[in-house]
Amino acid sequence: MDYVIAFFVGGAICAVVQILLDNTKLMPGRVMVILVCTGALLGAIGIYEPFAKWAGAGAGVPLTGFGNILFKGVKEAVDKEGFIGIFKGGFTSSAVGISAALIFSYIASWFFNAKMKS
Repeated sequence: MDYVIAFFVGGAICAVVQILLDNTKLMPGRVMVILVCTGALLGAIGIYEPFAKWAGAGAGVPLTGFGNILFKGVKEAVDKEGFIGIFKGGFTSSAVGISAALIFSYIASWFFNAKMKS
């Protein structure tokens, strides 16, 4: 049942994003920023963590989950190190995910030849 919940929650988030892209003049980059900020905001007010526990990967994989991870990292670093944690926390909490994305995208570039849209 966990897989089904994760599938539907992740699909719902993607459907909302697609509706935003199709029915507004928002550019994809701005929609991604909205998702990250929404995840951080929901994490700050304490809603995202219980939601992520219920939804599993359906809430953790989209960009809202990335925003929540950034918020949690900054919060922990500020509690531990003070003001400097504002600058360090997001990097340390998301470093593994960002590194994995860079490494796997580099490996994928060996097999696929990206082209510009014309």
